[in-house]
Formats: sequence, C-alpha cells, structure tokens
Amino acid sequence: MSQIKLYVATMNCAGCVAKIEKAFAAEPNVSARINLADKQVTVGGKMSSDTALAVMDKAGYPAQLIVDAKAAAEEKRVEDAVEYRLRMRQAIAALAVGIPMMLWGLLGGEMMINRPSMQLGWGIMGLVTLALLVGTGRHFYQGMWRALKAKTTNMDTLIVLGTSTAWVYSMLVVLIPSAFPMDTRHVYFEASVMILGLINLGHALELKARGKTSEAVQRLLGLQSSTAIRIGENGDEEVEIDQLKLGDKLRLRPGDRVALDGVVESGQSLLDEAMLTGEPIPVPKHVGDNLSAGTVNGNGSLVYRVTAGQQDTRLAKIIALVQEAQTSKMPIGRLADKISAVFVPTVVVIALLAAAIWYLVGPEPALSHALVVLTSVLIIACPCALGLATPMSIMVSVGRAAQMGVLVKNGEALQSASKVDCVVLDKTGTVTQGKPQVTDIHWIETNDQALSDEDKRALLGAIASLEQHSEHPLASAIVSYVKQASIPLPATEIFTNHQGKGIEGRVDGADFLVGNQALMAAFDVQSGEGVTDNHSGFVVEAAAQFAKQGKTAIYVAKAGKLVATIAIADPIKADAKAAISAIRSQGIRVVLLTGDNPQTAQAVAAQVGIEEVIAGVLPEQKQQHIKALQQQGHVVAMVGDGINDAPALMSADVGIAMGSGTEVAIESADMTLLSHQLIVIANLLALSRATIRNIKQNLFGAFIYNSLGIPVAAGVLYPLTGMLLSPVIAGAAMALSSLTVVTNANRLRQQKL
Repeated sequence: MSQIKLYVATMNCAGCVAKIEKAFAAEPNVSARINLADKQVTVGGKMSSDTALAVMDKAGYPAQLIVDAKAAAEEKRVEDAVEYRLRMRQAIAALAVGIPMMLWGLLGGEMMINRPSMQLGWGIMGLVTLALLVGTGRHFYQGMWRALKAKTTNMDTLIVLGTSTAWVYSMLVVLIPSAFPMDTRHVYFEASVMILGLINLGHALELKARGKTSEAVQRLLGLQSSTAIRIGENGDEEVEIDQLKLGDKLRLRPGDRVALDGVVESGQSLLDEAMLTGEPIPVPKHVGDNLSAGTVNGNGSLVYRVTAGQQDTRLAKIIALVQEAQTSKMPIGRLADKISAVFVPTVVVIALLAAAIWYLVGPEPALSHALVVLTSVLIIACPCALGLATPMSIMVSVGRAAQMGVLVKNGEALQSASKVDCVVLDKTGTVTQGKPQVTDIHWIETNDQALSDEDKRALLGAIASLEQHSEHPLASAIVSYVKQASIPLPATEIFTNHQGKGIEGRVDGADFLVGNQALMAAFDVQSGEGVTDNHSGFVVEAAAQFAKQGKTAIYVAKAGKLVATIAIADPIKADAKAAISAIRSQGIRVVLLTGDNPQTAQAVAAQVGIEEVIAGVLPEQKQQHIKALQQQGHVVAMVGDGINDAPALMSADVGIAMGSGTEVAIESADMTLLSHQLIVIANLLALSRATIRNIKQNLFGAFIYNSLGIPVAAGVLYPLTGMLLSPVIAGAAMALSSLTVVTNANRLRQQKL
C-alpha cells in the first residue's frame, strides 16, 4: 500500500482533524492518519498525490506534498521560525494598542459614547482597531473563509465571529449612538485587539514548544548523509546520495557518517551506533560486518559495498516507523475526536442562545451583556487544547522512546504497555546475548572402540555441514566452532528442519539427527551409555551436568545411534539481572518462556532472578502459554527475537522484538528494541505509564476548561458576582489552555523513569 505525506499549515485544532478524516473517509479504499502536532497527513491506499491534494482543497485545507522527509523537516523548521517571528510581531502590535485602551477603562477612563466629542475619538480608535484586525488577524479570517467555502467551520470561525462581533457592535455605537439605549453605548475595541494579541502570542509560544516535541524525528533525519565518497574508475569522488546504486563501493574515512547500509569489504574500525541503538560502546567492524546508515566511524578507514537504497536503509525504516507511530491514535483519545467533530457548530448555537437569553430576560444593559456573553463564549470555547491533548503526548513519548533505542509502531501499543502486569521473556537472544559458543563436546564411543581424532573431525564436519542450513542461533555456534578449527565441510545431500526440535539430514551417505532430546525420542534414538527413563528412552549424564551449568545440550545421532552431546553456552547479558529486578520492582510478574530444556532454563533464571520458568515448549505452545496467562486476567508483554517467537509476539497484548532478531519477529511485534540492553524494557514500561498519565492530565484539563469555561462565559456566575467574564480574559484563557497542554506534554522529555 502506497503512502502519500502532506503538510497542512492551516490545520490547527481537533475540528480540523475531524473534517480531514471525514473527507478521506468518503473516498473508497483510502485511509488517512493525521498528526495535528506536526501538521501532517499520511494518506494510504489507492490514491494519487494530485487526488489527495484535491481532497484537501475541497475540505478547505490546502496542503503541500512531502517528497523528501529531511528537506520537508528543514523547510518546516524554517517556516515555523518565520511564523513565530510573525506571530510575535502581530501579538506585540495588537497588545501595544489593546493594553493602553484596557488600562484606560480600568483606571476610570470613559468607554461610553455619551456626547459627540467621544464619537470622534473612539471613531479614530475604531479605524486603528480595524487596521489591527486586518493586520494581526488576517490569517484567522482567511481560515474562516476557506472553511465556509468547504461548507464547514473551524477554530478560526469562533475567533473571527467573536472579535468581529465586538468590533461591529462598537463601531455601530460610535456611528449611531442614538440607536442604542443610553446604558448600552459601551465600546469593546480593546477586547477585539487584546483577544487577537493574546491568541497570536499563545500561537507563537506554542510553535516554540512544538519544535521541541518533534525534536527526536528531526535528530534522526539529521543522521542522514547527503553525500558519500564513491570509489570509481577514476578514483574517489564525492557524489550525492541519490546518485548511488546497489553494489557501489564507498570509502568511509575517520569521523565520517555511513551514507547507506552496506557490508565491509576491507579495513576495520570502531563505529558509534549510539544514535540508532542507544548503545554507548563503539562496535568493532571487520570484513563481512554490516554497517547501518547514520552511524559514525571512529579512527579507522573502511571500504564498504552498498546493500540498500536510500529509502530502504535501517535508518529510513526507523524514521518511517517513528513518524507513523506519532500519527497514530490511542483509544483514550477517540472520545476527544468524537466531541471535536461537532464542537464548533454546537458552540456557535450555545453562544447565540446564551446571547438571546441575556438580551430577552437579562438585566440592563441587556444588549451590552448579550454582546459580552456572545463574544466570550465564542472565544473561550476554542477546541485547540482538546485536539492537542493526545497527539502532543504521543509525539513526545514516541520520540523519547526512539532516543532510548525503542521503536513504537503505534499509540495503541503505548496504551496497552501502560497496563502490562506480566512480562514474558524468551531466553536465547533476549536474556542471553544470542551469540552462543560451543564449550564442551562429549563423545559417545560405540562397539568398545575409541574415536580417533580424524573420526571426530569428520563427524564435526558433517554436523556443521547440516547446521549451516539452519538459522537457529545454536546452529551458527557449531558452524563457527568447526570453521575456527579449520575442518572442511562436506556437501549436504538431504536436509529437513523439525521446528522446535532440530534437524535431520544426510552427509556422505550417512543419516544424521542433530537436535534436542525431543528429536531423539521422536526417532527412537538409542544411547550408548547413561540411564534410561520412560519418557525419552535416555538421559546422558554429561548432558545433565551441562544443563546444571546453564549450558544447552545438543544431541547428535548417526545411523540411529547417539554419537555425541555438544554443550553450548549463551552468555547472559550484563544488565539482565538489574533489568529484571527493575521490572519486578514495578509490581510486574516476570516469566521465562523458552524451548530450551528445563534444567538449562532454570539455571539461567536463577542467575538473573526469575522465579517462574516455562521450558521445553514448541513455538505453538509458546503462543498457548501467552493465551493462558491472558485468560488468568494478565495483560501480557512478550519479549523475543526469533521466528519461533512470532506467534507469541502476535498473541501478546504487547509484542516487543529484539532489533537484533529476525525480520519476522520485528514485523510481528508492536515495539522493537534497537538496544541490546534489557533495562530499556523497564524504562519503556515506565514511560508508557507516564504517557497515559500525561494524556489523562491533558484531556482532563481540556475537558474541564471547556466544561467550566463555556458556562462561566455564558454568565452562570453573574448572580453571585455581578460580573460577566471579559472577552479579553476569555481570549487569554483560550491561548493559555493550548500552551498548557503543549508544555505538559513536553514534560515527558525529562520524565524520570
């Protein structure tokens, strides 16, 4: 499914979001994801960019097509800076006139038109105010006009109606005071300009705060190089990234940034991958190792071959995932969307009804009171804060997670993670390093004949020949061990993988089985030594000793007879014990779920502080255990890295894949850990809970603000206080509410985890 990204400068409230979503919902086979905080719309499905732009125009929101994300981010940064300066100038101009007028009235100055001389003075001020309405509020009028052409309403509608009503009423009082009762000849020019000044000031400060919100993505985009040193027929030449092709050889000088994903052809160096993985220690790179775009070279020099295009690098995919997650919605935010869809027209009706009631049955001066109520309700009810409450928090949280080395696929995953009370960990590659090594080989001699060194080397060659066809981490350990011993690998004649058990094959005419005890039992393999039991037919004492030491026993059978047991140890990650302790300290149950044998699993669990172990399970059984925990009422997070973990990752409430694992596991998961550090899981769960708290605070503030603000603006407190809410105060409150939401969301950037 293709995606089109659009930048919508005029999208600024929850009502805008609802209308754009409705416009695209009317199109067949099309979906739209909207990021109000970053003013972006992502359109998915069968739709051309021209059609998408036309839909936006028809909805009343002209858009720009985003072709280059990095260029678009830089352009937006520049535009935001220009708009910030413009809004500040507009705010200063409006407040410079509005504040003196307001102080004049507060300090006893005449605000009523009671004599002809007052008409001239206030008439001049009316013209000055009109110039300010046009100069500092033009964008609001333009926004309202676009909405009217699209037969809809938006935030600008409320602002324009409120400020224009106050100005028109005041100008009519100046021009024809005799048409108004004596006690209603009050002018409200200061209200119009003060409201525009305060709203523009609020928008300027909001722009400043929003810049910090999208900082994480901007930093990731900044990692993308624009040029590279290509090794051509005429030597080294500096070229633009878009000129590179797969297979091109590039030179990486000390201190340079990797341009595109590739494989080292020559040289060695240490690369800083912290910006992608969060790992603080530079990673050594040698011939054959993979390089990721955006990482920084140390003091060595490398030549590498390009293996991925500009849009297919790991960095590009990370940026795409982060941006997609930031545009996603949480269930907690859908209530705000439903309300916002009908909010503006409802507010207009409430404002007109309230003004009518004040005019018909209110105390004198009824007309002035009705005007104040109408203006105040229209201004204070603006749904900016409501629309920003959820997306601002999601943007900051997803960005911070990316800085921690975690890719979050969507906002819903964050909400689910906040409720997790049980974390299930795979063992190999998750709790352990995933780089197992052969530590012991126990040879089983048959027919009372000792195996010669030549026989052992031949057997190891045959075993490694089969294992090189397997993608299991333990298989690679055996292959590496044999290759390091310089043992040649014969050709494999037959190979069959038995998922969760091991492999079967034929080498040099001999049939081999290499796998766990379940595989040996399935083929009724007989042991040359050891004690038998009723379940498997054999248990080799040496294998039992391996298991007690936390080593995995791999059984090797030739022609139906057990010939060797290979011990493989996978070192436990340095921070595993501290990470599991941190997870448990949050009141979360921790379970080790592995296909390894129970003794090995128990040994590893004991070292890291896990008390509950489920071992010896097949992939489909992992999924069943996840579902069983869910049936017990747990919200389960599954952490794994292999293909055999994919079903469990899909079934868990939150699937967390290790970034070093397989593509299948990463695609199956809701979140991906780019870092090898397990402590990130504890931090991620803490961040998810902090995010939900932050969103609830924002939504509570926005709902309370509108729920209390509208009645107060309508005058419900008048019987107690004898005063109506000033439209100026309403404008300040509206601007402050949006700024409060943005500021509160940005607290997540410094949230202690």
